[in-house]
Amino acid sequence: MTDDTQLTLATCEAVVAAGGVDPAAIAARFAAWFAEGRLRGLGASTTKALRDLAAGAHWALSGAKGERAAGNGAAMRIAPLAFALDPTGEVGRRLLRDVSRITHHHDEAYVGALAVVVAVRLASAPGYAMAGLLDDVGAALPDSRVRDRLAKYAGFGDDVDPGQIGETWGNSGFVADSVPLALFAARAIGRRSFFQVIGNAVGAGGDTDTIGSLAGQVAGAAVGLSGLPEDLLERLRDREEIAATARQFAGVVAAAGQDRLRPAP
Repeated sequence: MTDDTQLTLATCEAVVAAGGVDPAAIAARFAAWFAEGRLRGLGASTTKALRDLAAGAHWALSGAKGERAAGNGAAMRIAPLAFALDPTGEVGRRLLRDVSRITHHHDEAYVGALAVVVAVRLASAPGYAMAGLLDDVGAALPDSRVRDRLAKYAGFGDDVDPGQIGETWGNSGFVADSVPLALFAARAIGRRSFFQVIGNAVGAGGDTDTIGSLAGQVAGAAVGLSGLPEDLLERLRDREEIAATARQFAGVVAAAGQDRLRPAP
C-alpha cells in the first residue's frame, strides 16, 4: 500500500469518525497514522506537514508553502470527498481548499485536488461519456496551470498515449504535470480495459505511483467495483481493510444523502 492509498484511507476514516468533512479531523488522522509509522513513501511537502502536525501545529498552518508546495500530495488523497461534498458550491470548495492546505498551501495544489474531485463525480455519473472528461473538468476549474494543461490534452486524439505526453510535457510530482496526465489516461476507460488504462498511466513514467493511483481512482469510479479485474483485486494487499473502510465511508455518505453538503457538525 503506497502513501496515496494510505492517506486516502486515513481521509475516509476521518470522515467516518467525524460524520462529515472536517479538516481538523482529517489532519488529526494523518498525524496519528504518521506517529504510528503507518505511512511510507511520502513526498517532502507532506512529510514536513505531518511532522509539524505530530509536533502540535494547527492544521491550517502545517502545510508547506511556496512553489515547492505545488505538488500532487493533496490531489492524490482527495478522491473520497467527491462523494461527501459538492465541489460546485462555495462551501464545498472552501472545504476542499482547507483539506488540501493540511499539507499543501498552494493554489495549484488546491486546483489539482478540485480537478480530481470533479473528475470522480463526473466519471461515477451513470451514462457519462468519458471522452469529454478533460473539457468538462477544465470548465469547472479557476484559471490555473492545471486548467491550461487539461485544455491542451483535451485536443489530443487516440493516437497520442500518456507516455508521449509525459515525455513531452512532464510527468513529475508537480500537480500541473501529474493530474492532467492521469486524467488523460483515465479518459480512455471504456475504449481500453482498466488494466490497460493503469498500465498506460504507469508507463508514462515519472511519479508513477501517484499518476497510476489518480488514473485508477477516476477509471474505477467510471466502471464501479464490478468492473474491476478480479485478478488484480486478488493481488491487492490489505484488501479486506480497504473494503471495510470503504463500506463504512459509503454508509456515512448514504446516511447523509449523496448530493448534500456535509461539513462536519
